[in-house]
Amino acid sequence: MKGIAIGILLAVAIWSCASPDPVRPSPNDRYQLLTQQTALWTQIRDWRREAGLRVEPSAEAMLEMRGRTIKEAQRVCPDTHPITKTCEDICSLADAICDNAEAICDIADKLGKDDHQAQDKCTSAKASCKEAKQRCCTKCSEEPAK
Repeated sequence: MKGIAIGILLAVAIWSCASPDPVRPSPNDRYQLLTQQTALWTQIRDWRREAGLRVEPSAEAMLEMRGRTIKEAQRVCPDTHPITKTCEDICSLADAICDNAEAICDIADKLGKDDHQAQDKCTSAKASCKEAKQRCCTKCSEEPAK
């Protein structure tokens, strides 16, 4: 019985050492990360406008992208989706939005799951990525076949 108790204590000690609490950024580092995240998020808003989208993603897209990955946000067009001259700009903007979304979510991960401001910007960025990719697909599919 004494051996089992020691074994359990030893297992708990090893587990607590193996999974330390995430390192929280210092207040200065947190400020810098939030500033960087906000700059990337603002750039997405500008690109959304250029792509003919509303500045903010829809509530539906926001709900859909909670807990999803950037890769899931990007999977909206078929693999054989053509990118013609007319839709090149929109599709390039969509790619740039998705790149920024990935950086925004990396920052959110550094700031931690309990930083709601950072996590909300990540969700918004993923929703923007999805909507921009959908716009790229729609714009290209509306073009007449040549």
